[in-house]
Amino acid sequence: MGPVNLVLHLDRTLDELDPPGWPPPDAGSTPLVHRVHGLRRVPLGELRPSDLRTLVAQRVALPFVLPLAVRLPAEEPLLDAYFYEGDLLLATVTVPAEAWAALPELEACLRAVVAGLPRAAVEGLPRGSEELERFGTRE
Repeated sequence: MGPVNLVLHLDRTLDELDPPGWPPPDAGSTPLVHRVHGLRRVPLGELRPSDLRTLVAQRVALPFVLPLAVRLPAEEPLLDAYFYEGDLLLATVTVPAEAWAALPELEACLRAVVAGLPRAAVEGLPRGSEELERFGTRE
């Protein structure tokens, strides 16, 4: 099932949409591992910006997560999802190029968001201006 049908499945989880489902993490796993495993069991429509940022940064089920993640910076480019202003945008632009191959329209949308950012806003970010520039000029 591709991202085109994603809107029809906001009540489903990543474990359902991106099989096989993940088993529970080992007891000694890091808090991040526990968080990511738990997020795979949350319906897509209930994922918060911080959840999407975590999943994108950890490269989890990107064909399903990126369409949800990109819509937020498209509306509010410098959204502070969890750590700092623009953190969700920066997580999305650092996704490997091959992840965008199946999502060219989303990639174009995100490039337009990056291109529309005022220079002062980019320079004011706590980090990531290089990643934004690299994404904006990547072929």
